[in-house]
Amino acid sequence: MKLKTVLTIAGSDSSGGAGIQADIKAITMNGVYASSVITALTAQNTTGVYGIQETPADFIAAQMDAVFSDIFPDAVKIGMLPSPDAMKCVASRLRQYKPAHIVLDPVMVSTSGHRLMDPEAEITLKEELFPLAELITPNIPEAEVLTGLLITDDASMERACYELYARFHCAILLKSGHRNDHANDLLYTGQKALWIHGERIDNPNSHGTGCTLSSTIAANLAKGYTLEDAVKKAKEYLTEALQIKLDLGKGHGPVDHTLGGQHTAYFYN
Repeated sequence: MKLKTVLTIAGSDSSGGAGIQADIKAITMNGVYASSVITALTAQNTTGVYGIQETPADFIAAQMDAVFSDIFPDAVKIGMLPSPDAMKCVASRLRQYKPAHIVLDPVMVSTSGHRLMDPEAEITLKEELFPLAELITPNIPEAEVLTGLLITDDASMERACYELYARFHCAILLKSGHRNDHANDLLYTGQKALWIHGERIDNPNSHGTGCTLSSTIAANLAKGYTLEDAVKKAKEYLTEALQIKLDLGKGHGPVDHTLGGQHTAYFYN
């Protein structure tokens, strides 16, 4: 039986907590082959981010051509894109190759509330990539930026999803990680709104959870699950990963540093 494949297009996290490294781990653990296009290099560890080197757009294109011409992916996950040029490049290649499934994690606002994109990049992301996505997975601060709404409860999460769908015509998974009262995410497909119930876990090391969730959704779509089932199974996988509370023996807990727009806090101890 042919092994299903997912292409992750994202930045590299040298400490392995998020980005390409987290994506490959999640895709592989879910029984799917992972290929990658690296959009930026970061020098980071459990204490912070010490440098970022963007990948030139033409080399992003070369990586995508190399993958699509040889190991055509069953699904694509998109994470960190460092510039408008990178976004336009990725969008152009996706329009050319037309993969069946595209999951976009809009890395716009960090867990601590830092804006990670300038206004031009935000406009380019919305105009070039949102129309190509089957699903986008914003957190609450990102949804607030995209809609201009204040999101504080279930009703405002629902309003935000309706607004996002009306604007971008793709399914929305609005993540509830910034709420303190529950851990239920909201999936809106344009036809129905579905609450994906989850357990709030006392684990402060949450860097990489968004990467893991979106990559697992892409892996499930590659395996042929419906969008609803792909999201449910990914939520279950992420919950189990947080419950394990792995200890690397060198942890410093969550770290809040910003350098060049990159936030870090870690998905391990």
